[in-house]
Amino acid sequence: MATQRRIGSPDAKNRAVLLDAAERLMLQEGYAAVSSRRVAERAGLKPQLVHYYFRTMDELFLEVFRRRAEEGLRHQAEALASDRPLRALWEFSVDPQGTALTMEFMSLANHRKEIRAEIARYAERFRQEQAEALAGLLDRAGVPAGDCSPAALSVLVTSVTRVVVMEKALGMSTGHEEAFAVVEQRLRDLEERLATAAAPAATPS
Repeated sequence: MATQRRIGSPDAKNRAVLLDAAERLMLQEGYAAVSSRRVAERAGLKPQLVHYYFRTMDELFLEVFRRRAEEGLRHQAEALASDRPLRALWEFSVDPQGTALTMEFMSLANHRKEIRAEIARYAERFRQEQAEALAGLLDRAGVPAGDCSPAALSVLVTSVTRVVVMEKALGMSTGHEEAFAVVEQRLRDLEERLATAAAPAATPS
């Protein structure tokens, strides 16, 4: 009976080094440049070690994605729990490196069904957590539900950043500053309403 090939420990140092190398390659040269040889070369390790820790390249891609997605969920939770959650969420969303990596994975997902399913699963988690937090904030600010849907606001924020990153990669810049200015103004308006709602009512003299 054939024995199962040994796979390296998930918390092994070399495994993390390989994931870091694969991520850097994706950011610098695109997902198509990621091969076991290139990853090992970047990591300063032997190519055989890539398949010691990962059965397939798809498994490597999935682990790179999951690691950053889990980190992103933690950072998003911190942003939403901060003193200025709207501002923190926006700054989290406009991180160019994180958005660029997400775009690479979305391109890869066009050819990898399993990766596409995993991206969709995590994207729903991000959207649901954002929408739940935004619903509470908008309610405290006195914004009518029909005036600004929490889910719609979440879509708008993430869409702006992704479009800008994609267009910058093409060398475009027209409208980017104006689009960011519109979002910034909307955030200021909402933050002012939140501050007003949180301020103690003046007592009559």
